[in-house]
Amino acid sequence: QVQLVESGGGLVQPGGSLRLSCAASGRPFSINRMGWYRQAPGKQRELVAAIASGGSTNYADSVKGRFTISTDNAKVFLQMNSLKSEDTAVYYCNALVITIPAGRERGLYEYWGQGTQVTVSS
Repeated sequence: QVQLVESGGGLVQPGGSLRLSCAASGRPFSINRMGWYRQAPGKQRELVAAIASGGSTNYADSVKGRFTISTDNAKVFLQMNSLKSEDTAVYYCNALVITIPAGRERGLYEYWGQGTQVTVSS
């Protein structure tokens, strides 16, 4: 099993900044892609940003120019600037990794973090 542990959420005023971190650990794995999703109350979970192992990134249109995703070894970060009230949501770390889960075959598997709350409010 691969575990994803997030940190860095909290309460911030509009226009402020937060940095989310997510660390992957567990059974040996090779990262294919890591990313951040978010889910606001009453809405579907949506992709915020993702970064592939080769370094290519993609962002939701709503966060382009304000959020930056980056990685360092088995960690992924999301720098969020110029935060708006509509960015309020639970943010989830996501990873696509090649690994061999216990009792299963080597392959590409998806894992999720537990989520961290980001609230943008004055």
